[in-house]
Amino acid sequence: MTITIGEIIKNGVIFDIKNCHSEIYKAEELPATVASLFALLTSRNIQYLVVGAVALLSYVAGRNTQNIDFILTEEELAAMPEITVIEENQNFVRALFQNLQVNLLLTHDAFFAQVRKDYSTKRIFREGTLRCVTVEGLVLLKLYALPSLYRKRQFDKLGIYECDITTLLFNYPAIEQALLLKILAPHLIATEIQEIQISLDDIQRRLNRFKSFQS
Repeated sequence: MTITIGEIIKNGVIFDIKNCHSEIYKAEELPATVASLFALLTSRNIQYLVVGAVALLSYVAGRNTQNIDFILTEEELAAMPEITVIEENQNFVRALFQNLQVNLLLTHDAFFAQVRKDYSTKRIFREGTLRCVTVEGLVLLKLYALPSLYRKRQFDKLGIYECDITTLLFNYPAIEQALLLKILAPHLIATEIQEIQISLDDIQRRLNRFKSFQS
């Protein structure tokens, strides 16, 4: 089934209880806003890479989201003054395009640059055939984020990421966990790789339990 990014984001806004006192009618504008954003990216020849929850939903059934995540270069961001930067923190930018939130991972980070270069594919959405991260790249990005989430004690987000990784590895069992760690190793310190290994061990135990239910 072809998924529609605009409808996913609209539903994510409408069904989020935190938005119950906001001007929710603006959510109806989001599908048109999403279409306008991708038209802008195409017209400016931006070599974007869709990542995050939208990419996840192109591979597995999952949660709603209220934003779109991309990997971009700083130069590409500068070429789109229509995107308003709200917050910038090292290699991460939170921004708005009209009434749509976009999260941007910048290629100043060598790992983000590698993912954009080596883990790009084309995925079909209702909005068109878009540049999207591969399933392996998506798992790598989520693993890469885990040490930072541990340090910041963002355990709610950590739980979501680990659940996403579990779901992807369950549905795509050909992904080699040892290879994932080898790819991540040049970009993280040894203790961070150890933290990721602990998470993967926990995830593997969960996967083994799931597989036992299928026997």
